[in-house]
Parts: sequence; C-alpha cells; structure tokens
Amino acid sequence: MSALPAWIDDRTDHDLDKKLTQRHVVETMLDAERPFFSAEQIRARVSPDVSKETVRNRLIELREIDVVAAETYPESITLYYVNHPESNWPLAPAAKEALSHETPLETLSLSDFVRLRNPAGIRTLVLAGFQLCLVLFVLGTVAALTTVDPAIGSENGLWAAAANLFAVCFVLLFAERIARTVRNDGPRGLVPTRDRSVSK
Repeated sequence: MSALPAWIDDRTDHDLDKKLTQRHVVETMLDAERPFFSAEQIRARVSPDVSKETVRNRLIELREIDVVAAETYPESITLYYVNHPESNWPLAPAAKEALSHETPLETLSLSDFVRLRNPAGIRTLVLAGFQLCLVLFVLGTVAALTTVDPAIGSENGLWAAAANLFAVCFVLLFAERIARTVRNDGPRGLVPTRDRSVSK
C-alpha cells in the first residue's frame, strides 16, 4: 500500500494493537479505484474476518477527525469517501459521477439482505423477481399451447422453481450478450475471427 498523505498521517491513530486500524481503512480506500464505498465494500477489502461493526467504528472515528466523510442517500444507503481538502462537500464530483452508475443491487450485501437493511436493493431484487416470474408464466403458456414441456422437474417444488429460474436467467444473460454484440459490431460480430479469438 502507498504511503498516506501527510494531512491524513498527522490525524490518524498510530495504535497498531487494534484488529483493524484507522490507517488500514484509509489506505484501502486510497488504493482502490473507486471514489466511494459502503461499509460492506470496505469490509470485503480490508479482511474477511473483520465484522462490519468494526469497520463502522473505524469509519466513525475517521469522520470525527475529518479524514473520511459520508453521505446518506434515500433508502438508508450510506457511502463513505476520503474527505480530501480540495473536494467539494458533500461529495466529490468523481464520486457523484460514479454514483450515477451504481445500482441498488451493487450495494446489497448478503448480511443486508438477510437482515432486510437495504430497502432499495431488496425492492430492486423483488421487482426483478416479478419480471422473471412473468417471463416464466409466458414460457409456461407457450409450452402448454405447443404441448412441449422444456421445464426442469423435481419432487421438491422449490428446487424445480430454482432450477427453472436459473435456466431462464442463464438464457437471458446469453441473449443479452448476443444482442449487445450485434448492436456494437453488427451481425458480423457474432462470427469468430482471428482478432477476436486472440486475447490481448
């Protein structure tokens, strides 16, 4: 990790006895390419055996000494960023631009999902589920009319539903990639060439 700027080094605690230090949190944020983080994203980068509560404690300490700032957005999503002196509060322009490309699902962690702590991410997941249910319903109707049943069966209804949903998601992902290739390169983009087959 790179050396901390002087203005951060002078403010942070140099006590190395803690499982997670202030310096480690800031170094992780500075070394990453993204301008802002949720507490879960920082926890995933610093160490998998550090709890999110520990990360939040360090972030609170860093906010108190003005090294880190935070912005809470609708649906209780809090994003943290290094409070560079030259940044425009409350969020640096680079962070605002990156935030516009961030989806609620990207901020939804497993623990937030289990504890229902990210309403925007959960709502997005539910809406996606509704759309996939509609896709499955249409496919079921077509299968009934054509007397062709491509569905994956199982004695366990939940397993059967999960398997069929997985298959639909896989097909949709594959179809989206084909459509993107056709939009970008035209129909010829689907034909393998030597330039595409050789990795750069």
